[in-house]
Amino acid sequence: MKEEAALKLFKCLGDKSRLQILKILAKEEMYVELLSKKLDLTPATVSFHLKKLEDAGAVSSRKEQYYTIYTINKNVFMISLMDIIEEASPEENEQKEREEAYRKKVIESFFEYGRLKSIPAQRKKERIVLEEIAKDFENGKDYPEQEVNEIIKKYHEDFCTIRRDMISERILEREKGIYIKK
Repeated sequence: MKEEAALKLFKCLGDKSRLQILKILAKEEMYVELLSKKLDLTPATVSFHLKKLEDAGAVSSRKEQYYTIYTINKNVFMISLMDIIEEASPEENEQKEREEAYRKKVIESFFEYGRLKSIPAQRKKERIVLEEIAKDFENGKDYPEQEVNEIIKKYHEDFCTIRRDMISERILEREKGIYIKK
């Protein structure tokens, strides 16, 4: 189910009368006048709600002689919420572009001639800086502490703080004096 259709359906379901209509239609198909009697609502009100439900894809209708018969679209309700949540969003590319622009801005602000001017106080910015430094490490390669210090010193003199922060951010893993980039 597309994000737009899901939003329309969720908005539609936010009404008690519409939920009651769906509960009845889940058991059997029905026409407006009978739904009106069962719910103690006017036929005009039931028609209004059915139109909203139909626009959202929750119900469908067909003509039978003088009546319009409404049926619940069960397949719409068989879709799991996880399917909807995991579906790619049209705004996803825009979000990635904003994140990349922010990342670039942070790197430009904190690095000058390839060296770190200062360690950011804000955790989000520090994470970006640490990830930039981590590009000098190979994934899965064992590094002794001295080699880690030398790599970090190329960027900033406070290699102890940066090394500790890289471990706490789980960029590097330390075991028995050996460091590995995750």
